[in-house]
Amino acid sequence: MQLIRLAHCVYHCEYHVVLVTKYRREIFTEGIFAYMRERMVEVTEYYPQIKIREVNHDKDHLHMLVSIPPTMGVGKVIGIIKANTARQIKQKFPFVKKVYWGTDSVWSEGYFVTTVGANEKQIRKYIEEQGKKDLGQTLFETD
Repeated sequence: MQLIRLAHCVYHCEYHVVLVTKYRREIFTEGIFAYMRERMVEVTEYYPQIKIREVNHDKDHLHMLVSIPPTMGVGKVIGIIKANTARQIKQKFPFVKKVYWGTDSVWSEGYFVTTVGANEKQIRKYIEEQGKKDLGQTLFETD
């Protein structure tokens, strides 16, 4: 597990995010997905605290493993990703504009998110052992 340091906190906040295309339209080809990955790199360059660790797709949705700092809301980050990728996909691929005529987005309004945290058993043991073994330096490694 990788911990990230900011000025006033150390964190490990990773999320499994699923973004679904609007109306579950099957728009993702390998070419569109490759372009999407490039746009996600641009998002992380502009917002360097957002780290997209993994991303993959099916025809109508994306799965991502995203590290989001505790200073940013999950919904805000997903909105940033959706807004930037939708606009650029529609500009680059004219057929997508035709599929989604009359709307600005290619994404469904909702999303799925779940946390990907440290091992619960390990944390429970760490809490139980407080003051008994060490000062806690061995539980997590930091960046």
